[in-house]
Amino acid sequence: MMKAVLIAVTVLFHCLGQRCILGQEPLCQSHSSCSECIRSPGCAWCTRTDFLESGESNERRCDSPESLETRGCRKDHMINPGKNPLNFVKNSDLSNEHDNVVQLKPQNVNIKLRVGVPYEFTVEFKRAEGYPIDLYYLMDLSYSMKDDLEQIKTLGQKILKKLKEITQTVRIGFGSFVDKELLPYVSQVKARRRNPCPNRIDTCQPAFSFKNVLPLTRDAKEFEREVSKQDISGNLDAPEAGLDAIMQAAVCKDEIKWGNVTRILVYTSDDTFHMAGDGRLGGVFQPHNGQCHLNPSGYYNGKAYDYPSVGHVSRVLQDNNIQLIFAVTEDIYPAYKALSALIPQSVVGVLRNDSSNVVDLISEAYGNLSSTLVLEQEGAPKELDVSYWSTCKGNQADIEWKEKGECQGIKHEKITFKVRLNASACLKEPQTFRIKMQGINEEVKIMVDTECHCNCGAPEEASKHCNGNGTLSCGVCSCDKGNLGQRCECVQQSDAETIGSMLASCRPDNNSLVCSGHGACVCGKCVCQGQLRGNFCECDDRSCERHNNLICNGKGRCLCGKCDCEGNYTGSACECSPSQDKCMNDKGLCSGQGKCICNHCQCKEGFKDDHCSAFINACTLLKDCVTCHVEEGNDCAVRCLNATVSRLEGYHELHCTYGETMSYDVELGINGAIVLQYADLPRSVDKTTLIIGTSVSSIIFIGIIIIIIYRCLLELYDIREYQNFVKAQKQTEWKEVQNPLFKGATTTVYNPLHVNEDIEKEHSE
Repeated sequence: MMKAVLIAVTVLFHCLGQRCILGQEPLCQSHSSCSECIRSPGCAWCTRTDFLESGESNERRCDSPESLETRGCRKDHMINPGKNPLNFVKNSDLSNEHDNVVQLKPQNVNIKLRVGVPYEFTVEFKRAEGYPIDLYYLMDLSYSMKDDLEQIKTLGQKILKKLKEITQTVRIGFGSFVDKELLPYVSQVKARRRNPCPNRIDTCQPAFSFKNVLPLTRDAKEFEREVSKQDISGNLDAPEAGLDAIMQAAVCKDEIKWGNVTRILVYTSDDTFHMAGDGRLGGVFQPHNGQCHLNPSGYYNGKAYDYPSVGHVSRVLQDNNIQLIFAVTEDIYPAYKALSALIPQSVVGVLRNDSSNVVDLISEAYGNLSSTLVLEQEGAPKELDVSYWSTCKGNQADIEWKEKGECQGIKHEKITFKVRLNASACLKEPQTFRIKMQGINEEVKIMVDTECHCNCGAPEEASKHCNGNGTLSCGVCSCDKGNLGQRCECVQQSDAETIGSMLASCRPDNNSLVCSGHGACVCGKCVCQGQLRGNFCECDDRSCERHNNLICNGKGRCLCGKCDCEGNYTGSACECSPSQDKCMNDKGLCSGQGKCICNHCQCKEGFKDDHCSAFINACTLLKDCVTCHVEEGNDCAVRCLNATVSRLEGYHELHCTYGETMSYDVELGINGAIVLQYADLPRSVDKTTLIIGTSVSSIIFIGIIIIIIYRCLLELYDIREYQNFVKAQKQTEWKEVQNPLFKGATTTVYNPLHVNEDIEKEHSE
């Protein structure tokens, strides 16, 4: 499994982004036997007996052909299969002759593949002009097709005439279908079975599943004569036995008289079709067996088998190279369009209600079918991947390999397809499969085999190369019992001693590789490769660390993978110079605050920069020191990092602050010593209280000013209004004039109860 994965990965990375073809093999993955070697892409095997040095493993025989040749292996000692894998058994040229039509080239080839190495070859196709055509007209005779039947009865001559515009050799046949003679498809009432017409005026023939009315013939008059004898029929449900009829028309080759020519089946209907499983409604459970079941009269009753599935019909049509044309009415066009998508080499056309356009429809549909080319394989073994690269009309080529070769809009141009074969595993025996063009009866027969075994000739027993103690085959010794080693030169000391026990002495423990993977175990001792040494080839004097692209920086020796430095150089790669020039500055070595290691300063905690001359955070570093001096005053040297501490007189505002009363500064002196100075902060009023007081006072003052201004403006406004009023009074003149609208009373009324009082009052006056 691991070898298969390695092969797959190797092929993947080699082929990524390019086309892998013969001559562009991937890098070789070595193996210890010839058979395994030639199964690895890009590998060849050297059979020369003296090719290996003492202690070299047999895997060294397996390498790329170029590498083997460079190492002294001649081509006559090299097993490198797959150089000429293709052998033409039949490769006739494309021909348009009537008696020798060849549309597909080649016709028969044998190919031997190497596992994982793709091989390409070319397939050519050119449609022959005037190639004979067989057309079988399959018609739905349910009652709704009554007017269509009348039209078809006169179309035989027209169909032949139209097809003869394409080819002079045309045959035409006729078949019909209705439905299975079972409930619920067809009425079982005797009167209705004899005459299934929906009314008593018309006369219909009994229903049937399929009838071969007229096998293929060149006589158009016979076609019209036989079709004119047909009567319409009828059934109960809408779907018909269309798939049943297509199946029988395809598989009954002798009854239909299909020829080895272009085969076209025209299917006409105005309704849908029954599918597999529908037969259970009538009590039919047996799946269709794909065989011909016509009786001597050409009838198929369909009572024994269920309706065939769409997939079954599709496969049968492809196997018999039949191209299907659906001529259906517009209302059921979507259903047949979906069906056509599942059946290769089929098209759908819209039929008028009376089938008056059927001739033009057939001509157009055949043109569409013949202009589409689809090349595909049948029966390829699962270990074989087949892909296609199409070069279509106008040299329009595919941009990637596909599962099928496809071209559109083709007439009689020669089209080229490249076919790529790639075996993922060895085949047990040669296998044959076909590459064919859909709808064409020609094919390319391919017998494919894989190169998985070496042919090194007869093994040589008791070979001198094997010290007379083994058999030589493909340059490798197979030792007799009691002998071991590359040339069977090692003798077993006991029966318990095996190759495994000898190998165990060539590794330090059971989990290690033999000779650390860098040598060969010869008779229990390691023979190391190249510069490697040690009992287990564990010491590699070329594997030490590099610095400046030099092993051990050129300042030491590599001893078993570790540097032995010279001249006071240190480090795992002798990269550390003894010089200290990069650590010096005006304050001394690393400013007195670090160590010079490998000519670079490593600073103490709290310091940074190349020479440790800067504080990471000076205020935090000596805050404890200020605390000690301000609050405690005793034993502060350790907490102050031995800094020089002094207090400044007076008030100073320095860089760092301590509480609300102190501030301090930290600097590095001339010799790298730390200098700390601290002082009292200048006294100041409470800024917060001052700010708040000032703000409140300002607000109150501004408010009073605004009120005064408002009152003044209001007073001025009142004075101005009063003056305007007085002025208006002086300018007004009042005149006493009787109101012309007022009139005095004209009627006097006295209350009789008060007459005497009024008279007495008058006298008294």
